[in-house]
Amino acid sequence: MADAVVIPGAKFGPGAPLPMYAGDVAGQRGAMVHRHMWTEDPPAPGPGREAWVQGQVAPVLDGLPGQPLLIGKSLGCFSAGLAADRSLPAVWLTPVLTAPWLTAALERATAPFLLVGGSADPVWDRAAARRLSPYVVEVPAANHGMYVPGPLTDTIAVLARIVVAVEEFLDDIGWP
Repeated sequence: MADAVVIPGAKFGPGAPLPMYAGDVAGQRGAMVHRHMWTEDPPAPGPGREAWVQGQVAPVLDGLPGQPLLIGKSLGCFSAGLAADRSLPAVWLTPVLTAPWLTAALERATAPFLLVGGSADPVWDRAAARRLSPYVVEVPAANHGMYVPGPLTDTIAVLARIVVAVEEFLDDIGWP
């Protein structure tokens, strides 16, 4: 059985819509989905966050057999160094592409990964995303929460689009 580890952002945990549904895609493929919760509040923004995230996530990975899929939202994307070190495929939702230590980790990756971001997110970098991976979904006008202007149903449609993108990515890489 394959495993998938959902690593949340700083605020809403693994049950927030983006990481929850991305994890559900893996679950519907027969994977055991492990939804990580932070054991304490994360440190202030800066390079120390990467080490903190990796310190939280490494023990989870150490307890799993095989090569799990990582699904990270924002802060959770700082586990990209672990994915690179362990050759793990990943789905990175709203990665902080303005953090040089994150883009450096993504540059080292040998396993495929999907990057999902919005053009109105100040931490999204369109050029970096396209340079780092052939698997990129950029939603016009979406902010860091992947909300778009207009009726809430437009944002729900974005969520559906992301679920389809995760399914297609996992099909493309043959996971699991």
